[in-house]
Amino acid sequence: MSEIKIGTRIIAPSQPTYIIAEVCSNFDHDVERAKMLAKLAKDCGADAYKIQNFKALKIVSDVGFKGLRAAFQAKWDKPVTEVYRAAEFPRDWLQEISDYCKEIGIDFFSSPYDTEAVDQLEKLGVPAHKIGSGEIDNLEFLQYVAKTGKPVILGCGAATTEEIEAAVNAMREVDNNQIMLLQCVTNYPSPMADANIRAMQTLKEKFNVEVGYSDHTIGVEGGADDPLGGLTVPIASVALGARIIEKHFTDNRTRKGPDHPFAMEAPVFKKMVQGIRALEKALGDGAKKVEPSEKDTVVVQRRGIYAACDINPGDSITHEIVEFLRPAVGLRPPALPGILGKTVNKIIKAGEPLKSDDIA
Repeated sequence: MSEIKIGTRIIAPSQPTYIIAEVCSNFDHDVERAKMLAKLAKDCGADAYKIQNFKALKIVSDVGFKGLRAAFQAKWDKPVTEVYRAAEFPRDWLQEISDYCKEIGIDFFSSPYDTEAVDQLEKLGVPAHKIGSGEIDNLEFLQYVAKTGKPVILGCGAATTEEIEAAVNAMREVDNNQIMLLQCVTNYPSPMADANIRAMQTLKEKFNVEVGYSDHTIGVEGGADDPLGGLTVPIASVALGARIIEKHFTDNRTRKGPDHPFAMEAPVFKKMVQGIRALEKALGDGAKKVEPSEKDTVVVQRRGIYAACDINPGDSITHEIVEFLRPAVGLRPPALPGILGKTVNKIIKAGEPLKSDDIA
């Protein structure tokens, strides 16, 4: 596994989880709003601000979608091509958004959906490319992206292991080993019962790559039934080894648009980031040891050896004249076998602890 670096961040188990705020079309065709969301994502603790780069006529067929309305698109009140056209991120805004993200200190990159977008993003010097799950079997395009030599984050939603293997092999064929795979469920929002976070671990073991989760659960919608409002899957994913978390991001889920309803609002996103950072501390280094905060509790919670009655000098130690009580001052229970049958050299009153210098 090659060391992967996105911007100034190394993607590795020893490093903090890399958190991406995916904006999709939530900029609502307003460049100032796009910048506002970038600043909001930065303030919420996101490491990266990500958009999508497609042109409607290069990604969907008006003829192919005529009369076809399936999955989450069934709720759309406009033709698919029209929705995609309205959601396009104008490419003449890219330089401005890239410069702004550099100014505020957040990584900026995108999901390109055609080679022209890849070329333009490369001119901007983006630190990585994210490939959406829908491109998993578009192998020529995957190779085009991989040839940039940049880290490639590949969504694996609605994909079989064989399809993922073909995609990974295609990118490795052009000498790009900076590949990260994201477990994902490509319904918006997605049901909690389908999250299958453990599949992420399977991908890591099979393909020897860093992994993460691109999550679309949100509250109770879409069968998610998440009492934590979309926090459960990303936080659990980090506990199981995710190095990247991607979550759709907005300031207001009630705004009109295809991506707002299942995006995570800023206050909850911030709570997610805080939860992940707290979890990273709690996971520790894996070495079992007495932690600094619990050293004093050993004395108050463990037991010591105490006189069950008055013991006089010359008396032999037996089970009958001692008992184990808290706190653990003096001798402790493991010492008893070594002092049984030995005599004491001083008066020990009932209830007093036995100490090593009390034994003759």
